[in-house]
Amino acid sequence: MRRSLVLAGAAITALGLLTGCAAEGDGQDSGKTTLNVAALEGGYGRDMYTKVIQAYETAHPDVDVQLQISKSIEDEITPNMKAGRFPDVVVLGQGRKAALTETLIKDKALEDLTPVLQAKVPGEDKTVGDKLIEGIVGNLNTNPYGDGKTYTMPMYYAPTGLFYNKGLFDKKGWKVPATWDEMFELGEKAKKDGIALFTYPTAGYLDSYFFSLLADVGGEQFYTDVMTYKQGVWQTPQARQALDLTARLLKYAAPTTVGYANEQDFTKNQQSVLDDKALFMPNGTWIVGEMADAPRADGFAWGLTPLPAVTEGGKRYITTSVESVWVPAAARNKDAAKDFVAYLYSDAAAKIFAASNAIQPIEGIAGSLSEENAEFYKVYDDPSVSALVGGFASTAPVKGVDIKATLFDTANSIISGDKTLDQWQAALDEASEKLRQAGS
Repeated sequence: MRRSLVLAGAAITALGLLTGCAAEGDGQDSGKTTLNVAALEGGYGRDMYTKVIQAYETAHPDVDVQLQISKSIEDEITPNMKAGRFPDVVVLGQGRKAALTETLIKDKALEDLTPVLQAKVPGEDKTVGDKLIEGIVGNLNTNPYGDGKTYTMPMYYAPTGLFYNKGLFDKKGWKVPATWDEMFELGEKAKKDGIALFTYPTAGYLDSYFFSLLADVGGEQFYTDVMTYKQGVWQTPQARQALDLTARLLKYAAPTTVGYANEQDFTKNQQSVLDDKALFMPNGTWIVGEMADAPRADGFAWGLTPLPAVTEGGKRYITTSVESVWVPAAARNKDAAKDFVAYLYSDAAAKIFAASNAIQPIEGIAGSLSEENAEFYKVYDDPSVSALVGGFASTAPVKGVDIKATLFDTANSIISGDKTLDQWQAALDEASEKLRQAGS
């Protein structure tokens, strides 16, 4: 599973990251530099990391790369970090339950990686910055402080949106909804066939949904206002419209959604799409690998669509999920770490990653995609669809405030009836205002 947004309570200062001692046993005595790499084992698997490291070590015989990889990598590296033993490189994006990356960003405990953008890729003539697609750096995701410096490098990128079974739509003669009116009309049709219109793996997957919806409803400036906590932004008609549409959509959610929306059972919600028990779910392209061995309805074929337009013919947005690689500010081998990060954008590494469907934001890489993946990435070719990158701006930590949990996780309470739309809007307004004050 990629994400489940419940903010961890501990600040990085509580981990001792800002004052911890350096790691011991870095391998210098053996004549080699030992580089400790920690990575999340996500939907793309672990083999690709092993192969990339082997390739790097072959080209850099003076470096010994030690890989630590896990589906719960934060739980494994945090105790060592408390003791002052840090990984040199971490492949871990934002939006995870433990919120480790976000917490380090808030406490300014990451190394400035702007020099990596200007460095030549090992063994190649181009710089890392030259190879990256336009717009993938310089946003709140990579440059969280708005100071022109990059602290998290974009590792993989994937279009996220509503995934569905193209085979079912062909069988039923249904069209993929282009507007919200068409979406709700389809919801009524599907209900007659005993099929839910919507589900989600966990409420955290609503990030890509909400980011696109906010831009659809109010435009890019409104989206930016929400992400940067403009005063009163959640009291605007646009914010209310986004919440209204969502509450209406959630009335069509599969009845099992909330019960399975956790880290143990989330794949059961994903399976409901494979079984034709639900039509749409928010997700990313990793879903293909994650559910590769799962049973499915006859004629099943993955499809991806942006959210319906708020107005007919209106602009639509596709939230681009960007996984990150970063270096702790307290890492011991920071120069070697930066060289390794630069290598991750080499043609050799990119080919290995792409074979596992982990697509990097490198110019021209789309031509090497599998046929199934190429179909997903074609969404960027639609002139009526714009890519959306980034998320909420970082601020100083505010005790008890997690606006992502307030925005996404409340969907469970809306479905169950434990919260009202007015309560949802008020909670968002309160959280946003506290963060606005913390960031000013």
